[in-house]
This record gives sequence, structure tokens and C-alpha cells, in this order.
Amino acid sequence: MSDTNNKNKDHIENDPSYKGLQVNSGISQPPSINPRIAERLKKNKRKKYTVDDYVKGILDGDRGILSQAITLIESSKFEHQKVAQEIIEKCLPYSGKSVRIGITGVPGAGKSTFIEAFGKHVTGQGGKLAVLAIDPSSERSKGSILGDKTRMEELSVDLNAYIRPSPSAGSLGGVARKTRESLILCEAAGFDTILIETVGVGQSETAVHSMVDFFLLIKIAGAGDELQGIKRGIMEMADLITINKADGNNIHKAQLARVQFENALHLFPQSPSGWSPKVLTCSAIEKTGIDEIWNAILEYCSHTQQNAYFEQRRSEQAKYWMYETINEQLKDGFYQKQSIKDQIPDFENKVLNDEMSSFVAAFKLLEAYFQDIKNKE
Repeated sequence: MSDTNNKNKDHIENDPSYKGLQVNSGISQPPSINPRIAERLKKNKRKKYTVDDYVKGILDGDRGILSQAITLIESSKFEHQKVAQEIIEKCLPYSGKSVRIGITGVPGAGKSTFIEAFGKHVTGQGGKLAVLAIDPSSERSKGSILGDKTRMEELSVDLNAYIRPSPSAGSLGGVARKTRESLILCEAAGFDTILIETVGVGQSETAVHSMVDFFLLIKIAGAGDELQGIKRGIMEMADLITINKADGNNIHKAQLARVQFENALHLFPQSPSGWSPKVLTCSAIEKTGIDEIWNAILEYCSHTQQNAYFEQRRSEQAKYWMYETINEQLKDGFYQKQSIKDQIPDFENKVLNDEMSSFVAAFKLLEAYFQDIKNKE
């Protein structure tokens, strides 16, 4: 069959009866995914790693295996959790050699832009940076955008940086515990600076503060909330407050906000670390003031290591997370028990119909739970 006949077969518009019309066949469409990436994904999917394979890959700095291990930590499946805990236990001796930094700020303060500028500064100094970003989840769908990599274009392709966004779906304590466990694996993989970005100003700050060495609060001037919009508790946790977006016409406002925060910090009691929190200005867009912030962090680490507060705080955090894990496991064990699941709807109805108080219902359910455990002993 000739080329002309082929064209006529594919496109009826090329038939001689349609004068003045001709439709080209076009080109074949490329595959929707890079064939080499597809092949690599197939290989990774087929291969099952042992705990020792995971540990060796993490210690060798293999990003793919590190990511898979963190996925196991985040999984709710019992078999995944069991493997994850074995990996963490074997990686624990290789962790603890990083500077752990918590970063928070109101939405719109420019946290992602700041992290990218700060991260590029750290890697530019020869450091290795891991960013653990807790991404807000929808209360309805439980889905997350996980868009931190798209907001940090330069940092996401930096060979000395690793960005891992995680959904905040589930209990806050559970999310924080998984973040702390992921932190241990990142340290074992050789990252000497760990940034943990929180969802925003709220309860998550307390959880993140309990797993970092240094807590950084990012603010912006001119938003009408220089002092009244920040809770006292958040400011008391901060080791450094930085006024971001100090550029263009906003420089004067940023300097004014800096003075206001400095005056406010003088009213707070002395920190147990013996460190006096600082207030600095910066522009993440213009990358100004970033080196002063990094130097302040190094100064804080040196100060707290000399007075032994650094190690003391890490010991307290380890103990804190032991108790938090116990509390979480007890809570999960209670709600996952089938006998309790069966009784909860009945007690809910009694509470809603004013047949029983909330407190009595709670105590009766707990009593049933512990009685069931006792019967099985």
C-alpha cells in the first residue's frame, strides 16, 4: 500500500473528494515516564531488602534506601513497623552527630524560601543538610500536597541536601515520633545538619521543640501582628527570632520589629541553657543575613556544649520520647482492641442521650479494657 493510501486510511480528510484538505500523520507520542526511570522503579519494586541491607545502604548514604526506610517508619502496617524499629536500633550508634534545628513561623512568613537560602548556605560551607518537613494534611481527605520540593527548586537538586516531606495525617504525637525516628536515620546517613519544619504556629511546635537542639522562629514585619499575634509560649521556646523579608521598602519595618521583639524578650525569664535569645533580620529572597543566623546557631551550640546543657537536653529528650511512645502505644492498643471497638458505639449513644456522663463512660470502657487484659494473663 502506498504512502498516499496509508494517509487516506488514517485520515478520511485526505481522500481526493475533500479538495484543499490534507492532514499529516504527526509523530508518535513519547512515553509518559522516562524509560530508564521506569526500569529502575521496576527493579526496586522487585527487590526486597533485609534489615542489614537497609542499614548498609543508609550508612553508605544511599538516598533511595534511606527514603524507603523512612517510608517503613511512616507505615501503619505492623510488619513494616517491626522492620523499621530494627533498622532504627542498628542505626542508633551512628546517630547524634548533627545539629538539629527546628523552624517555625506563621503561614506566609517565607519558611520554605528561607530554608532553601539557609540550606544552600550550609551546603556551600561544605555541610550536608537534611530537611524533614511536616506537610499539613486535609482533615477531610487526609491527603497532603507534599510540595516542599517544588518550593525549594535549587535545594532539591543539591547533591549535599535531602528533602523529605511527610504528611501530618494522624495524631500529632505519632507524626512527631516518626519525624524523630527519621531524624536518626538521616544522621546515620551522614547528614550533619537536620532542619525540621513544622506545620505552623500551634501545638506542633511543642513536639518539635522536644527533638531539636536549636529552635528558630521566623516572623515578618508589617503584617499587623508583631507582638500580639505570637503566643508567649512560642517566643519562650525560640533561641533565635529572625524577621524575614527585610528587603525593599520593608527594611525599616523589619528593623522596627526587631527592636520590639528584643524589648519583649528582655521580659522573659532566663533560659536553662544560659543563652540569651537573639533577634536578627534577613531576606531569604536576596539571601542577606543568612550567614549571621548560621553563625548564631554555631555560637549557641558552642555555648551549650561548654556548659554541658547540650548533652543534658538530648538525654532529657530521649527520656521524654520513651514516655511519649508508651502513651501512644497504650492509646493505639486501646482503640485497636476489637472488644472495645464493639462497645464504643453503645457508650457513645448513652452519652448523647444523657443516660451516662462522658467521664463515667470513659472509665467503664477503660475498666473493660484492663479487665480483658487481666483475663488473658
